[in-house]
Amino acid sequence: MTIRIQLPDKKRIALIAHDGRKQDLLEWVEFNHETLVKHSLYATGTTGSLIQDETGLSIHRYMSGPLGGGRHIGNKISEGGIDFLVFFWDPLEPQPHDPDIKALLRLAVLYNIPTACNRATADFLISSPFMEKSYERLSPDYASRLQDTIDDD
Repeated sequence: MTIRIQLPDKKRIALIAHDGRKQDLLEWVEFNHETLVKHSLYATGTTGSLIQDETGLSIHRYMSGPLGGGRHIGNKISEGGIDFLVFFWDPLEPQPHDPDIKALLRLAVLYNIPTACNRATADFLISSPFMEKSYERLSPDYASRLQDTIDDD
């Protein structure tokens, strides 16, 4: 069973970057400032502070990634509070919180959230006509699926 989720014109966008990719994300945000200012922005602590200080954009900041910020954003995804994830992760640098990173990306896929992990994908997504209008996102109905599994036991 699939549920339909109507995303508003004003998207809730999460911005995350590992240390080695923060400058890339900052440059991308600066380039897309006019688009991003129309949306609600969320970020992990250090990334959010950097973006807010450098661009003046208003950002709701969570804790730093290694301190649980990625988990907070993952929770927001599962609650329906994030519509779009931009996560410039560094595939060449091991992270102490790799399990949290994997969980965050898993939730983004699980809930069918548009996700960009590099600048090219972020460019394609942010230039989509769906950024400026509502969009009906399809997501599996996991509550029904879990209930069916419980009923089968």
